[in-house]
Amino acid sequence: MSVKNQRLDTIKMIVSSQEICNQEELLQALSKEGYSLTQATLSRDLKQLKVVKALGDSGKSVYVLPNNAMYRRVKEHRPVREMMMHSGFLSLRFSGNIGVIKTRPGYASSIAYDIDNANIPFIIGTIAGDDTIIMVIVEGVSRDEVREALSNIIPT
Repeated sequence: MSVKNQRLDTIKMIVSSQEICNQEELLQALSKEGYSLTQATLSRDLKQLKVVKALGDSGKSVYVLPNNAMYRRVKEHRPVREMMMHSGFLSLRFSGNIGVIKTRPGYASSIAYDIDNANIPFIIGTIAGDDTIIMVIVEGVSRDEVREALSNIIPT
């Protein structure tokens, strides 16, 4: 994963787990995670991630991720590095030839993109929401085969 992608993932984790009111606060949080960047670079990153401001739990205007129904926030406050170890993946369950992947808010699209671009012949396609991916699998393929094929994308 490139440094920029790691930085973007870190921004997602910070925004979804803390009430960040301005770019200076976000730059400080990123600095604690080992990132040194300019305000201009941060501004471009926020634009790319489509981060917006909304009223937070404290009544202040805070950054939130897009497509986040009711602007849900991660309630448990853990270090970003710990949350980043899982790349947004939470779980994988099956029903028939359908796989359902649960992710942290804002991660489903990027994980679904990685699955679709892995060109796994028995995965027909994916549909991603904010924190859930529906994956259609060719009938007759075992769950272990699917987990093995996904092992380079998600920790199955």
